[in-house]
Amino acid sequence: MNPTRRTVLMAGATAALLPALPATTAAAAPADATAPLAGPLQPYASYWYPDSLPSGTPGAGITWRSLKAWTAAGDTDLAFNASRVPLATRFTPTPANSTARTDQARIQSLVSFGPTASNPSQGSATADYYAPTHWAYVDELVFWGGSSGEGLILAPNAPIVDAAHRHGVRVLGNIFLPPVAYGGQLQWTRDLAQRDAAGRYPLAAQLVAVATAYGFDGWFVNAETGGGNAALGTAMLGFMRELKSLAAAQGQRVTWYDSMTTSGSVSWQGALNSSNEPFFQAADDMFVDFRWSASSLVSSGNRAQQLGRSRYELWAGVDVESSGSNRTVNWDAIVPRTTAHVTSLGLYRPEWTRNHLPANARTPKDFHAADDRFWTGRSLDPVRPDTADPWRAPATVVADRSTVTSVPFASVFNTGHGLRWYENGAVTSDTPWNHLGLQDRLPSRQWVARTTGTRPAVSFDFTDAWRGGSSVLVEGALTAPVIIDLYATRLAIGANTVVELTHRTDAGSVNVELAVATAEPAAPGATPPYTYLPVTSAGSWQSVVRQLTGLSGTIRALGVRLTPTGSGTVRWRLGGLAVRDAVQTPAAPTGLRITAAAGGDLRFGWNAAPGAVRHYTLHRVLPDGTRRFLGGTGQLAHFAGGLTPAQGETTARFEVRSVGELYTSSAPVTVIHSW
Repeated sequence: MNPTRRTVLMAGATAALLPALPATTAAAAPADATAPLAGPLQPYASYWYPDSLPSGTPGAGITWRSLKAWTAAGDTDLAFNASRVPLATRFTPTPANSTARTDQARIQSLVSFGPTASNPSQGSATADYYAPTHWAYVDELVFWGGSSGEGLILAPNAPIVDAAHRHGVRVLGNIFLPPVAYGGQLQWTRDLAQRDAAGRYPLAAQLVAVATAYGFDGWFVNAETGGGNAALGTAMLGFMRELKSLAAAQGQRVTWYDSMTTSGSVSWQGALNSSNEPFFQAADDMFVDFRWSASSLVSSGNRAQQLGRSRYELWAGVDVESSGSNRTVNWDAIVPRTTAHVTSLGLYRPEWTRNHLPANARTPKDFHAADDRFWTGRSLDPVRPDTADPWRAPATVVADRSTVTSVPFASVFNTGHGLRWYENGAVTSDTPWNHLGLQDRLPSRQWVARTTGTRPAVSFDFTDAWRGGSSVLVEGALTAPVIIDLYATRLAIGANTVVELTHRTDAGSVNVELAVATAEPAAPGATPPYTYLPVTSAGSWQSVVRQLTGLSGTIRALGVRLTPTGSGTVRWRLGGLAVRDAVQTPAAPTGLRITAAAGGDLRFGWNAAPGAVRHYTLHRVLPDGTRRFLGGTGQLAHFAGGLTPAQGETTARFEVRSVGELYTSSAPVTVIHSW
């Protein structure tokens, strides 16, 4: 049974009530960048009304803003919210199994990462966060949210865009015009579709300008405020056409939600038909409302093709907010196993994998276990899909993609949240944290473990790490060699190319070999034709560099082979993997400065380092010389809050470093703050 509209709309209208990030009770900073900051220094993800604001006064922690009045120059939080990671190019390797398709259904994921208001721009001090790692199956992510009491137009914050772009996934901001029953006002729809004296749609231009300034990829338009007429329908259609035209010129995309029809009324069709076809034609794709049926999806796909469009430009909505991978879905209506896929797939609120967990069991380990079940399936291994699993996991439907295409490449398997922060195996902050912009390019197939014996458990682990907040843990009573596939790659091998593996054996006895393949597997699901290069093993973190002697061409897959040399449980930990021709150290940033201060809250800014930089790290140097990690970011600004002087300290010293792709760091640039 499809969900009721009440369930769906309440989710959108009350996004601020979701258990997520801590809120503040003060107003956010004003919009004028040239004025002093009158509110708290903590920057937040941006949200607006189209033009006119509600009557009355906003609630605590909410700032009402008009998108029409927005300017980049007046946006005091822009430096904290603008992504600097370009959208990576993807390729599709030989699929992990015979059911995953390479050129049919795609996946759009609609996710609420936090409340509309008071959603920190650059992470926060908790590991309890939705940190997606299965990007390989997703084409577009929608930054879902909005409410009548806070704001209707949401710009995704930079960490999410940075992580998604690193994996080749586009990110769309959200425009939510709520039903009247949940506070929607038809005036806001009219505001969005207003025209100026020249006949243009000024809000369309504003939306494209915001996406350009913030570095994300377009907009999801969800117009669900009822009561409109044909004139409003015509105005909205003109707005959509102009939005798509302006967006396309900037490489951005627009999705239309199956809600308003050409009559101006809201009537969810669950199909592409004459009532919404003009809006589909005015967009790059359309999210088909949850009330679809098998026959309506067939007719919708056929109609799209008759229009000269792809049937896979239709996302058939599946609501997983309340039951996640326990949801019963007519999968054959969307992605049948034995015939061509009918449409693409739209997953509404897959952050269920976090939200359904009880508060006392919402650790990173618990979350990733549920998330692996959702995306990979009951077998937890994309090479061995469980065909009896009633949940048709994305890994069994859509072929994974990878962005690992150039040297140097490195990963420390950082998922973007953790219980502590590690540097070279040592804890430099014991504060839990989340910041998706620090997430690595992660293995696209979580987790392939090829063995003729007992399959070990493979997972991200947060009890120890080489760098960041996590490592990969392989644990089990190995009875035969096991191959762990890590990355599908397209890395050219040069005369000086080496692979570096950082690992540790915590329990048991095991021989470790690096697995390198320079050709594709013989068939979907087959083992890549690996060459195995032995590496030394130790009970402490060890980095081993291996020459690729005898190999040439292109590295197409990387993994490890573990062979037990004794009995009992093996616990082996992978902390880092790098492929390089030479060690590269990034240049330092310049101009580090404190741009605003209020008590123990500081805003930092600096100038970009020349050349390639993965991210920047901010440390505080204590009087005894200890360096304490305060945060990292891909942006050129960072906020640190709640700082206090050390005993007897009258000034505090802060350092910012550039971090390169190989996790080498620049010399520091320093600033002193007087308490």
